[in-house]
Amino acid sequence: MLSRVANCLYWMSRYIERAENIARLVDTNLQLLLDFRKLDEQRLAEHWLPVVQATGDEDEFFKLHPIATAEAVTEFMVFQMENSNSIMQSICQARENARMVRDQITGELWEELNRLYLFIRSQDARRLWDQSPSEFFEKIKASSLHIVGITFATLIHNEGWQFNQVGKFLERADKTSRILDVRHQTLPERGSPKSINQTEALEWSAILRSCSAWDAYKSIYGAEIHPKLVAEFLLLNEDLPRSVRFCVTELNTALRRISGVQEGRFVNEAEKLAGRLLAELQFGTVDEIFDRGLHNYLDELQLQLNSIGDALFESYFFLSFATFDEEVFVQQEEQQQQQARRLIGSPDRPRARPGPLKTA
Repeated sequence: MLSRVANCLYWMSRYIERAENIARLVDTNLQLLLDFRKLDEQRLAEHWLPVVQATGDEDEFFKLHPIATAEAVTEFMVFQMENSNSIMQSICQARENARMVRDQITGELWEELNRLYLFIRSQDARRLWDQSPSEFFEKIKASSLHIVGITFATLIHNEGWQFNQVGKFLERADKTSRILDVRHQTLPERGSPKSINQTEALEWSAILRSCSAWDAYKSIYGAEIHPKLVAEFLLLNEDLPRSVRFCVTELNTALRRISGVQEGRFVNEAEKLAGRLLAELQFGTVDEIFDRGLHNYLDELQLQLNSIGDALFESYFFLSFATFDEEVFVQQEEQQQQQARRLIGSPDRPRARPGPLKTA
């Protein structure tokens, strides 16, 4: 597979996942306002600023907006093209990456992604946003999940599929950690609080809802809401599809399927870092996390995930060639080989022998 194709499939998946997670985060924060009353301007800023901080876009936000109001933050996170992580920018980037590898994806996937792209850029999106932000976010989330389902059901599960999986789970692990970090200001620098008040309980339950983990959480822990239990569930649970441990497990599996290396070994830096992080999550405890400080731990976790992404780029996407002409030559050679294989059949499977000639 060409590195350019792998790169586009990887980023297409990451951007789709990013758009969905931003929609979850902003929608939950809007819904949480319904439980609070009589918030002054300062309290509203304290409610919305952590959303921008969690995504790492605080500097970019204040270049465009003087204060973190509900209108400014939602516009920045949803529609503002100047924000590289906004929902609109993410969907546009996902569609552009898909367009560049149109021959590698199915018609159903392209149609659904294009439908979402046309919607987010239309006046219908603005009208729906003005009428009902909740319905707007439901449409974004439903379309994103539809794309994920179509991808699973229609794409061939080959190398391209594995790069798609790597992008999806790397992005999901990062965003789960950032959503969990939104309310870290309510916690002590190290250790966990003995109890929390009703307002804090609402905020921590909102974090679970942002990750579609509320019902699953209640099935294990009941109705008790505590930061330590929420963090344990979203970081260390091995069965929750949006937990960091689950995502890193799938990420590690996809990386090894790409290279063909067995568990316990590695051939590149990305596999080494992913395996090391997975081991830390498998053998770590939530008490150890809170002893280090939840915010400090999540910062380090995000740096580890970024390092895996950087190592992946160096291992598979960045290929140094002596000249541009040499790169073009190599890509043309690979394309010709792929075309030849399609014409004569797979080289791994022997072609059928012709039958004996029949005489009259």
